[in-house]
Amino acid sequence: MEFITDIPALETLYPEAVPAAIRKVAVHLTPLYQRWIEGARFCILSTAGPDGVHGSPRGDDGPVVRVMGPNLLAMPDWRGNNRLDCLRDIVADGCAAVIFLVPGSNTTVRVNGFARLTDDADLRQSFAKGSKQPATVILLEIQEVYTQCAKALLRSGLWQRDDSAGLPTVGEILADMSNGQYGGAEYDRTYVEKAKPRMW
Repeated sequence: MEFITDIPALETLYPEAVPAAIRKVAVHLTPLYQRWIEGARFCILSTAGPDGVHGSPRGDDGPVVRVMGPNLLAMPDWRGNNRLDCLRDIVADGCAAVIFLVPGSNTTVRVNGFARLTDDADLRQSFAKGSKQPATVILLEIQEVYTQCAKALLRSGLWQRDDSAGLPTVGEILADMSNGQYGGAEYDRTYVEKAKPRMW
């Protein structure tokens, strides 16, 4: 098997980019891009750092990010598993990308930029849910924002199907990876109820 190792060789395999794919790129939030992003409750944050690359799903019960200005988004870091993969990358490198998804829409919106992490008390408090607030907030400086081609979601029929039957559960995977120390059927059965009070 041969591998493609230079950009000119890659570019000979594809036609030129569709003109609309270039024209749709903005260097800041336009009113329509802002409206779309504020309608998203779910996104995937991607980062790169000295230990490699990481992707992290993020979700909230309202907008998953807060628009702070035409070039700035704020994302609270709600409670998770405390691996801190993306957060370490942000501290070490800062390059980040986010893809926003909205159930029912085959459109996705992509933001590329530079992220910083803060534990500013006032900003954290502004995201508070009752007595809970995020430990940190990710501030993403927008360098590019654009819609992503809908073909991937159309091909997959993502919102029109449920392929989860027969897949291994998290409890099964944890039990397998830990030789039964973690996970199992009880983990799966009780996870949602146990997670509810720890959601934020």
